[in-house]
Amino acid sequence: MSGASDASTATGTVTTKVPSRLDRLPWSRWHWMIVIGLGTVWILDGLEVTIVGNMASRLSEPGSGLPITDAQVTGMAAALYVAGACSGALFFGRLTDRYGRKKLFIVTLAVYLAATALTALSFSVWWFFLFRFLTGFGIGGEYAAINSAIDELIPSKYRGRVDLIINGSYWLGAVGGALLSVVALDTDLFAANVGWRLTFALGVVLGLVILLVRRNVPESPRWMFIHGRERDAEELVAGVERKIEREKGAPLPEPGPAITIRRRGSIGFLEIARTVFRRYPKRATLGFSLFIGQAFLYNAITFGFGSILVRFFDVPSGSTGYYFAVIAAGNFLGPLLLGRLFDTVGRRPMIAGTYILSGLLLFGTAWLFDAGKLDATTMTACWCAVLFFASAGASSAYLTVSEIFPMETRAMAIAFFYAIGTAAGGISGPLLFAELTESGVVRDAVLAFCIGATLMVLAGIVAVLFAVKAEGRSLEDIAKPLSAEAHESAAGAAGPGSDAPGTESGGPGRT
Repeated sequence: MSGASDASTATGTVTTKVPSRLDRLPWSRWHWMIVIGLGTVWILDGLEVTIVGNMASRLSEPGSGLPITDAQVTGMAAALYVAGACSGALFFGRLTDRYGRKKLFIVTLAVYLAATALTALSFSVWWFFLFRFLTGFGIGGEYAAINSAIDELIPSKYRGRVDLIINGSYWLGAVGGALLSVVALDTDLFAANVGWRLTFALGVVLGLVILLVRRNVPESPRWMFIHGRERDAEELVAGVERKIEREKGAPLPEPGPAITIRRRGSIGFLEIARTVFRRYPKRATLGFSLFIGQAFLYNAITFGFGSILVRFFDVPSGSTGYYFAVIAAGNFLGPLLLGRLFDTVGRRPMIAGTYILSGLLLFGTAWLFDAGKLDATTMTACWCAVLFFASAGASSAYLTVSEIFPMETRAMAIAFFYAIGTAAGGISGPLLFAELTESGVVRDAVLAFCIGATLMVLAGIVAVLFAVKAEGRSLEDIAKPLSAEAHESAAGAAGPGSDAPGTESGGPGRT
């Protein structure tokens, strides 16, 4: 059933079958616990962003309790939230690789909870801005810690679809946020300066429930054995194997080959940068392209969707949540229905296809909007079509950067690409888009749509050229751990070329 580690105190090396033992596990209740414990934070992120976007018009109205304008909510506050997420990803990403996945996904959720609670108590614009930044700071840390843990705990056969669905669960939160905003903005139920505060408070309650579930999610065994805790890793995996054998009523298949690594501590920024840019330049280009494309489309355009409905289609501010709930549902259906294809059809055709198709559909939406052929309902229908594919593509960006770099750099790589890509599209995007939508000129909004569409199509073309055939492959096969390469080099073995022909396409480097 298991392959015990063979640790040599003299050389500091560990030979283990932990990765292959995890990858050969059938789907089980234990995996559902991982998905629920880690994936639900994206629901909170979707809840946060949607509530603020849909409440922009109400917050700017007299009597809201905050002297803030519509543009400040969809522009400055949105940009600060994203800036906080970028900063949090980098800060906590480094700590995640150093101190482990479990410690950090507990800490980052605590930061989110505290900041959200204090946002509900906002009494001035600067306070609201400050805690929007800190809420994003916690969420950004979640991206690095959780995506690392998910990929390292989920079997390779299911990794693509699970990662996409979990990242896509953001839109379940968006549905909830949209519907909650309808209730919160109903002045027959809540005063104008109370309803929006209650929605933030509800986010805190949901976060506390998630925290209780998350306590049961274990540390990544892959992280453990690289950081000198191979005995703990073995005990954890053996315990999971026993549970799954009891659940299935049959013995598990034999695991694949062992891997030998050299135990090491944390890795410095210089080595991470050298690994990402010198060893994997094509993969680095791919990561940047995917994140910039999706970040600009989502953070620039969906942040202002409520304002578009109000300004261009005369939809009452209290009713925008209904429209956004429909769009959010379409967004979740994309990863849910297409996710399996990323594991079967393959990463390259699905990533490229979803990016390019969503971009072309967005160009079509921009043309119809400019020609005056859309109303609030048909605009929403067009957005559903665009974002059905775009949401699967956007989720695949997180999957891509979390699986194509060595394990020792995984959390920091996720953080780095998220921060740079999101800063490019997610900070400049909302600021630019707020100005374009506030002008009330159709052509200005069309320009923003076309910019987002262009970046999505270009990212799809990059995926055609550089996407890695990672479907069904172990993480250690896609990108050999640096410590394993160091051990092979010391033994005189030739390590695989990172961006060399074959390893990018799943040729000689694929088992």
